[in-house]
This record gives sequence, C-alpha cells and structure tokens, in this order.
Amino acid sequence: TGMTWRRILAILFAVALGAGAWRAGGWRGLALLASALVLWALLYYNQIVTVMKRAADRPVGHVGSAVMLNAKLQAGQPLLKVVALTRALGERLSEVGADPETYRWRDEGGSQVTAEFKGGRLTHWQLERPAPAADDAAARGPAA
Repeated sequence: TGMTWRRILAILFAVALGAGAWRAGGWRGLALLASALVLWALLYYNQIVTVMKRAADRPVGHVGSAVMLNAKLQAGQPLLKVVALTRALGERLSEVGADPETYRWRDEGGSQVTAEFKGGRLTHWQLERPAPAADDAAARGPAA
C-alpha cells in the first residue's frame, strides 16, 4: 500500500543517486555520496538521541498541558515528533508490536490526550477533559 510505494520510490531514488554519482565522478562520486549519506544518518541519529534524552527526564505519560498538545497535533506526524512535543514517552495502551499503537499523555489537571499511530504516524487523537466538580460550580454562583 502506501508504505510499499514509499519504499520502492526510496530504492529507485537511491539507485538514481548512485548512478548519477558514478556518472559524475566514478569512484570519487560514489565516495562523496556515501559520506553524505553517513552524515545524514548521523544527524538523524543525533536528533533521536536528543529527543530520547529529554523524554528520559520526565515521567512516562506526563505532559505539561494536554490542551496545548492537542492544539499542536497534526495527522501524519511521526511518533518521534510527538515525543519531542511532549518531552515524555507516552503511556502505552496497546499491545507491544500492535499496529495501530495507542499512547496516552496526561497533565496535572486531569486532562489527557489519547493518540493512535499507524505505521509510526499519527492517525487519530482525542482530548478528554475532566468534568467540572460540583464544588467549582457552587463557588462560581448562578450564571448571569
């Protein structure tokens, strides 16, 4: 399906890059391409490590504001981007290895965001806020 076509296109793109590098500079062109790919991989690895270091300092499933997280989420975001937004790993609600995966983040006020990821990409999320307590309604008085 969608992931299969992406993989095929990525392979075709890699072959085209290799052929172009070979044609432009022979072995030197391939060496330059290989070093550029290694640099890209190291930058991506560094990004992953940075996000995970920040997430390791916070409790699992905790977020500063579930409402703000809900506002920042967009369909198609990768799980790594969501972890970077929350600065915490989500509380896993689905089985290990299941697809789609479901995670939840909660804030101090009791609000929570439950997010579903299919193929590592955000497909659906829901914000749940606690119902106002009866004490709060009585303290505010009658509505005008």
